[in-house]
Amino acid sequence: MHLAIVNTYFFYKMRLYNRINGEELKRLMKESNEQRTTLSFYKYHKILNPNFFRDHLYVTLDQVGVLGRIYVANEGINGQISVPSENLDSFRNALNTIDFLQGLRLNIAIEDDGKSFFKLKILVREKIVADGLEDDTFDVTNRGTHVNALQFNELAEDPETILVDMRNHYESEVGHFANAITPDVETFRESLPIISDMLSENKEKKILMYCTGGIRCEKASAYMKHKGFQNVFQLDGGIIEYARQVNEQHLENKFIGKNFVFDERLGERISHEVIAHCHQCGNTCDTHVNCANDACHLLFIQCSDCSGKYEECCSDDCQDFIQIPEEDRVELRKSRVFNGTKFGKNRYKAYRKSEGEALV
Repeated sequence: MHLAIVNTYFFYKMRLYNRINGEELKRLMKESNEQRTTLSFYKYHKILNPNFFRDHLYVTLDQVGVLGRIYVANEGINGQISVPSENLDSFRNALNTIDFLQGLRLNIAIEDDGKSFFKLKILVREKIVADGLEDDTFDVTNRGTHVNALQFNELAEDPETILVDMRNHYESEVGHFANAITPDVETFRESLPIISDMLSENKEKKILMYCTGGIRCEKASAYMKHKGFQNVFQLDGGIIEYARQVNEQHLENKFIGKNFVFDERLGERISHEVIAHCHQCGNTCDTHVNCANDACHLLFIQCSDCSGKYEECCSDDCQDFIQIPEEDRVELRKSRVFNGTKFGKNRYKAYRKSEGEALV
């Protein structure tokens, strides 16, 4: 390897991680007036050395101001990021320097304030989506038929079609397609065997699946075909691309509510309907938040009234806990149990503080 290349690599190797406190990065992002574009992408491709590729990618994207979270694995890449809007062309050019990412489709966010991410994090994982599958037991390339928004609408109207939401319950709670099956699961790996068993008597029907950006359906559709379902279809580009096509082509929007997203925004509105309810008072609301008690950090739905009343906490215990001096909290965290440590996302009973009444 040429000495100049070696020197450049090791120079950047020293700065491949964020060196500023996370809270400080969040503050800087909130105060920034920089226009940024939020987007997501994925690509299944055999990467022989994910660690080396990860370092190369960090250097490449850091140079054009990318922030966000990217997973790299032997099977490919999966990213949710934001880019300075003025650098979008430079970002595309940077991706095009990598052979298998040339011409990669980018899913642009529907509702975007530019505050979706505050640092760049690229992680090497066993898989780019935790699906719990043994990929060598079936043909992962034998995927379902991709359909666009118009074709999706036509299939969804067919009485012989079974529409399946491949996302988790806390995602479908705030928004989903009309008449879709929305499994009560907390992880993608849970959903695959449950859905396969649920539909086992309908292997001759058309199975139409969707997810946020399309990546979960890539693997799920191949799994369903492996299980004997022959007429499997998947929404190409997921809900994000569907919403873009519906707006551009003036199609009927069959999605109801908000699309949950895995960044600081926690959601983007696709239709005006609000179909969820505050987990504390039961009023109509679809705003996801994380409990202000960092020892809990439970993801739940909270309206603006309850946010003020409970100081952005999910329970009386958490509200009381954040009043304790920080040095005392550090010690108490070792023994205290909160909703976020007892329950999964949204799976808990909230309480009205005044009445002491449990809300299931």
